[in-house]
Amino acid sequence: MISPMPECDLLVVGAGPAGVAAATVAAERGRAVLLLDDTPWLGGQIWRGEQQKPTNAQAQTWLNRLARSGVRIIGEARMVGLEGPGRYVIETPDHHWTIQPKALVLATGARELFLPFPGWTLPGILGAGGLQTLVKTGWPIEGQRVVVAGSGPLLLAVAAGLKKAGANVVGLFEQASPASLARFGTQLIAHPDKIGQAFGLRRQLAGVPYKLGWWPVRAEGVNQVERLVLTSGRQTLTVDCDAVACGFGLVPSLELPTLLGCLLDGEAVAVDAGQQTSVQGIFAAGELTGIGGNDKALVEGQVASLTAIGEHAAVFPLHRSRNGWRNFARALGKTFKPRPELLKLAEPQTIVCRCEDVTYSQLSGYTSWRDAKLQTRCGMGPCQGRICGAATRQLFGWGMESVRPPVLAARVASLIPSDERI
Repeated sequence: MISPMPECDLLVVGAGPAGVAAATVAAERGRAVLLLDDTPWLGGQIWRGEQQKPTNAQAQTWLNRLARSGVRIIGEARMVGLEGPGRYVIETPDHHWTIQPKALVLATGARELFLPFPGWTLPGILGAGGLQTLVKTGWPIEGQRVVVAGSGPLLLAVAAGLKKAGANVVGLFEQASPASLARFGTQLIAHPDKIGQAFGLRRQLAGVPYKLGWWPVRAEGVNQVERLVLTSGRQTLTVDCDAVACGFGLVPSLELPTLLGCLLDGEAVAVDAGQQTSVQGIFAAGELTGIGGNDKALVEGQVASLTAIGEHAAVFPLHRSRNGWRNFARALGKTFKPRPELLKLAEPQTIVCRCEDVTYSQLSGYTSWRDAKLQTRCGMGPCQGRICGAATRQLFGWGMESVRPPVLAARVASLIPSDERI
C-alpha cells in the first residue's frame, strides 16, 4: 500500500530527461512534486543504467539534483485513465488511486518507428533501440553477426554498444543520403558537443562498414533471419547475419495526451511558449513535442515545470537555449525523414499489424484508421496500435482519431471510480 501524499503541486509522468528536469526544478523551489514512471529505474531509455553504472556526466548531474530535491518518486506506476476533470487514475503493481494535482507535466517520450518490408517479422529482427535495451539487460549477443539498418543518430549509438558487447557488427546502413548528412553536419557547428559525440562513436566503430543512402528491402530466412537484402536504389547487397537491429527513427508516444484532449500539431503535441498544451494546466515536454534528443528534453522540461508553478521570471533565460535545440530538432527531422522508397517496400502479403496478422493488401482498400480497425482488427492487439498505428500513418497518411481508456493494460479494479487519492 502506498502512503497518501497530502497534496501535490505538480504531477510529472515520465522519468526520462524531460521528466527528471521538470520534477527537479519544481521541487528545488519548494513545491510538492510526484514523479511517476512505468519502469523501476530513472532516466528513461536514454539514461537507463546510469544509477548503477555512471557513464554520462549530464545524466549524473540531473539524477543527483533529483535525489537531493525532495521529489517523491514512484516507479512501476502508470497513468491509465481519467476519472474526471483533472482527476487522474494511477496504477502500480499492487495498488491504484486517483490524484488531482494543481498541474500536470507529460513527459512520456517516444518509441521506435517501424516500416514494414518483406520478412521483417522473422525472429531475430528487432528494433534498434529494442535490441540495445535487451543487450543492456543481459541478452547474449557476443559473437553474433548483426546488421544495423534504418535511420537516425540512434543507429550509431546502437552499433557502438553492440560492438562493445561483443557482437560482430557486419554493417551499418543509414537510409539518409550522404548529401543530407553533409548538410546536417554543417548545422551542428552550433552544437560542437554533438559533433564530438558523433566522431567518438565513429571511432568506436572502426572497421565496421558504414554506408549512407542504403536501406533494407527484404529479410530472408527459414526459422529466423539469415540474411538481409539492402539497396542504394542503384545497387543491391545481401548480408548474411544472425540478427538485425532496424528502426527508422522515433515517434512521440501520443496516447496519453490524446486521451486527455491535448491538440496535436502534426505528429507532436501542440504547446505554447510555456509548454502548456491546449488543455489548461497540462504541459508537455521532450519528445512529445517533437523528436530532438535529451538536450531539448531537459530545457523543455524546465520551461514546462517553471511555467506550471508560476515561476515565469525563471523561464525567460531558457528561451534562447530552447529555440536552439528546437532548430536542431527540425534539422534532425528533415535529415532523417524516411525516403519515399521506404513507403513502397511492403508487398501485398507483408504483415503490417503484427498482433492481428493484418497484411498490407487487407489495409490498402480503406481510407482511415477507424475504418481499417473496424474491418480488419488492425491496431486491436496487445500493442493497441503502437506499432502499426505509426506505420499506417506513414504508409497511408492515417491518424489515430481517438484514444479510449485505459491507455495501457490495467486491472478492472483500477477503472472503478473511487474517491481514494494521494
